[in-house]
Amino acid sequence: MRLSKMYFKTFRDDPAEAVIPSHKLMLRAGLIRREASGLYIFMQPGWRAVRKIEEIVREEMDGKGAQEIHMPAIMPAELWQETGRWYEYGPELWRIQDRHGRDFCLGPTHEETFTAIARADITSYKQLPANLYQIQMKYRDEDRPRFGLLRSREFIMKDAYSFDADREGLDKSYDDMYDAYTNVFTRMGLDFAPVEADTGAIGGNNSHEFTAFSEVGESDILRCPACGYAATDEKTPGVDDPAQDDVAMLPLEKKETPGTKTIEAVCDFLGLDKKQSIKALLFQTLDEETLEVNGYVAAFVRGDREVNMIKIVNALDIPEFCLEFADESKMGPVTGAVGGFTGPMHLHDCKSIVDSELVGMKNMCAGACEKDCHYINVNYGRDYEGDIVTDIKTAQAGDRCPVCGKPLTATKGIEVGQIFKLGTKYSESMGAVFADENQETHPLVMGCYGIGVTRTLAAVVEKYHDENGIVWPMSVAPYHCVIVLVKPKDEEQQKAAEKIHDALEKAGVEVLLDDRDERVGVKFNDADLCGYPIRITVGKKAGEGLVEYKLRREDEVQEITVEEAVEKAVSLVNAEKDGRCFFAGR
Repeated sequence: MRLSKMYFKTFRDDPAEAVIPSHKLMLRAGLIRREASGLYIFMQPGWRAVRKIEEIVREEMDGKGAQEIHMPAIMPAELWQETGRWYEYGPELWRIQDRHGRDFCLGPTHEETFTAIARADITSYKQLPANLYQIQMKYRDEDRPRFGLLRSREFIMKDAYSFDADREGLDKSYDDMYDAYTNVFTRMGLDFAPVEADTGAIGGNNSHEFTAFSEVGESDILRCPACGYAATDEKTPGVDDPAQDDVAMLPLEKKETPGTKTIEAVCDFLGLDKKQSIKALLFQTLDEETLEVNGYVAAFVRGDREVNMIKIVNALDIPEFCLEFADESKMGPVTGAVGGFTGPMHLHDCKSIVDSELVGMKNMCAGACEKDCHYINVNYGRDYEGDIVTDIKTAQAGDRCPVCGKPLTATKGIEVGQIFKLGTKYSESMGAVFADENQETHPLVMGCYGIGVTRTLAAVVEKYHDENGIVWPMSVAPYHCVIVLVKPKDEEQQKAAEKIHDALEKAGVEVLLDDRDERVGVKFNDADLCGYPIRITVGKKAGEGLVEYKLRREDEVQEITVEEAVEKAVSLVNAEKDGRCFFAGR
């Protein structure tokens, strides 16, 4: 491919709307163009990189016996109504109507349609196990699209669905996908880990999120260096401090605490440690269909803790979008809550959720549900109780590991894939059953497995870049090599460059010839920005059969013969192009 004939444009300055490296660099390098908020055009180099990722995914999925099909992106509402997700999925579900007023949605995920296919075709245990997948555009009406491809409204996802006769079969399918995902992300050179995760709107009873470690990631991951435990902060159990069973309860006292609306303020005023206080957070729950407020919730944790909203959602058994912070001016008159001074006593018409740790704490400080007043010596059981008592605290770095008790460490990551054990959640609601060897019917046991293809592209760029641009790993690079022709009108240079180009192309190397009528500095800058793994420069020594050979990931520039340059490039590309060099045992 000659760059002078390619639809190609780079940009010198960072775009105003981009704040993270991958977003900036993909726009500047001409991989993507912004169409609207959360919507992107993939230009030729960007689309080539996407296809590289897709092929790695296909190879690993096919290697585990999964079969690729292709579903419509538009799905009828009836399927989603069968499972109850038409409203349960929330505002992110892009609902549309056809000209006849019939309801459809743009698929954010395809559990319902794959279950419908299995329901129609699988009748006997002899047809099991089965695993079907697709690679396709998905749509989610994100409230705040941001960070380029990391949170967009249209994205490419590989989603697979396994069907088994029993839980043992599901365990095997799950382990196969776990192994395939490990290979996929390793072949792209990502620094990642599978961690335990919440199942969210997909459902099921077990899930692992494959997280590529990155400071710009939206996933907060907690890991234990001692035993290897790893999970998202949404999933990590908060370990309670030991109960204070040997501490006597003191008499309840009300204290005037003027203007102390925060934990810090009231503890400073009363001379208490934050661990001796109770923090209150006020929420309202929404109706799934109308999104009208249908109730209030007060959640209580120890004052030095943070509330985990996902744990509250799970405790209430409601969709995540149905919980939001309360309008205190409306909640107060109904429940007795007083902004900044709410405690677990004197509330009414309000569901109370108490963190399990508070049950064992003695003589705590809490709001009195009265302006400028707090109680001290508040004790669970004697002074208040909760409608629900469970772990609702967010685990943090330094907290004890739920497995071995050693301190946890924290890091951030980008979710690039997630696998779920769905069980019979969808097959039961949609009547997807099979007959066993005794002709007794059972619901299919399902798993689902997703990889964010375009999100993974962003994760690769986040890991592989420097101050000059992208530094592609060979396995996903849009092109393996760029030949920089210093003077396109120089006949000797032109002949040498074309000789290298043709030899590399014949050997299976994906190569660009930069024959543009531009200054060599511009060409070098573009080569670095676009991140081609190998750069061969054909300049004034072309007549002597010499060229410059440089790897994007290294500073060294070698002056070698044309033949040596071709040989080195072909050898390196063949060694690294499928990414298998990144992991052993392949």
